[in-house]
Amino acid sequence: MRRILLAAAVTTAAALTLSACGTTEPAADKKGDKKSSEAITLTDGTGAKVKLDGPAKKVIATEWNVVESLVSLGVSPTGVSDIKGYKQWDQAVPLTGSPKDIGTRGEPSMDSVAALSPDLIVATTDLPEAAIKQLKEVGTVITIKPADAADPVGQMTKNLDLLAQATGTTDKADDLKKDFEAKIEEGKKALADADLAGANVAFADGYVVSNQASIRPFTSGSLIGGVNEKLGLKNAWTVKGDEAYGLGKTDVEGLTKLPEDVHFAYIGNKDDKSSTPFTGILAKDKVWTSLPFVKKDNVHRLDDGIWMFGGPESMGAYVDGLVKALTK
Repeated sequence: MRRILLAAAVTTAAALTLSACGTTEPAADKKGDKKSSEAITLTDGTGAKVKLDGPAKKVIATEWNVVESLVSLGVSPTGVSDIKGYKQWDQAVPLTGSPKDIGTRGEPSMDSVAALSPDLIVATTDLPEAAIKQLKEVGTVITIKPADAADPVGQMTKNLDLLAQATGTTDKADDLKKDFEAKIEEGKKALADADLAGANVAFADGYVVSNQASIRPFTSGSLIGGVNEKLGLKNAWTVKGDEAYGLGKTDVEGLTKLPEDVHFAYIGNKDDKSSTPFTGILAKDKVWTSLPFVKKDNVHRLDDGIWMFGGPESMGAYVDGLVKALTK
């Protein structure tokens, strides 16, 4: 299943300095006059210094959260990993331009990347170091940390800021952050007005393998968990999530540990039948059908196409969907 993450865990980034590490250096010609563009020096998510001659225009991205943020910033990616998958899972921020497919998210094609002659390649630490090393032989690379369970929403905005610095779109990034904060405040007020402030929420996704349902809790360390807490909701999961994405593991029996008054929300995909066990294989499961929140019809399938690991626009769409579901 494509949305299963490419790495089980990523080390924490106590020294990450993405949000304030971009600097610009005027590039002068022989007469000492300032050029129309400026060289940009960035510190990426691994602490590496990366220098660009000017704002990157031809950008390749190996992971969908990067792709989404670029599009939100008004940058049409030149190359994207698994375009078909992106279109299925991230409909909140449709692709713009005519990007070329560069292979899978876990194994981009170096030949495809090189053929596009990019100004910049954006990779994530989910890729193996060997693959990142190969990309650096093809072109200029910045590597970002795609998630951090210690500060999931903060990591999202740090990555947005870094991409904005690299592409000369910092004003747009500021607008996106302001819009996201306004969306949070709007959703928080709507929930409070509906007497749902502090309500228990458990968000998960699931998939079916060998006729068995696996459930993946999004703990408070997940991006969605972080957004829920900003909305004034309480994350009901008690399972431990990984250090990067804040994702846990459980099965249908594990759901019996959730509070009786919990609101259970999830996102599936109509094009991937294995991604909807809650309306599929579990529909006749005695444990599932006996759960108090199932009996009370407190199970909410949100709209398809909201990328659960995306940027401000996906998270804004998530806020809209969750608030609508909980206050209907």
